[in-house]
Amino acid sequence: MKFKLSFLFVLISTFTFAQLPKDFVYVEDIIPNIKVELRYITTDNFVGMPIEGYKATKLILTLSATQALKNVQDELGSYGFYLKVYDAYRPQRAVNHFMRWAKDLTDTINKQEFYPNVKKKDLFKEGYIASHSGHSRGSTLDLTIIDKATKEELDMGSPYDFFGEESWVSYQDISEQQKANRELLQKVMKKYGFKNYPKEWWHFTLRDEPFPETYFDFVVE
Repeated sequence: MKFKLSFLFVLISTFTFAQLPKDFVYVEDIIPNIKVELRYITTDNFVGMPIEGYKATKLILTLSATQALKNVQDELGSYGFYLKVYDAYRPQRAVNHFMRWAKDLTDTINKQEFYPNVKKKDLFKEGYIASHSGHSRGSTLDLTIIDKATKEELDMGSPYDFFGEESWVSYQDISEQQKANRELLQKVMKKYGFKNYPKEWWHFTLRDEPFPETYFDFVVE
């Protein structure tokens, strides 16, 4: 009997631990064919190490943002494309990790790959790092488009999380195909209620986000 009660306690604890806040969902429960590549749980990011607050490759968003994103995925699917998401909900503790990294001017190990033309001390001033992120409100995400058949990303003219003018939505010194790819992403995201961040072609926020003033800090797991 004691064993059964202990086992039941473990099950209840695990179940409770896995619960999301109200109005948040696991995106893949609603959009099962979406491609997920959470960069911040890996070392493949501008910091060069896994970021605090990411414990699993789980894509989390508010329900309203997810429903809007499903409309995007459905339309792109009719063109032979799918979405790939690099980041969605981001805990405040992850943002705090970025801030500590940005203030350590001696750590520039990934400068050449991610911010070759921006001084690290200027990342705050240039708007690439901030003390609060829309991601922590649960309705902001970073994403691109992939070809459904080949699984290859469309060429957007700069990599994800590249800090510099090359990533600005208005940047013109790229090929016509790269411009067309960016335009497709911008157009379909805007159509279903998302607004972009002008300095990052991959960054979008739901216009009518349900928690515009709340920054969450629950772990991604």
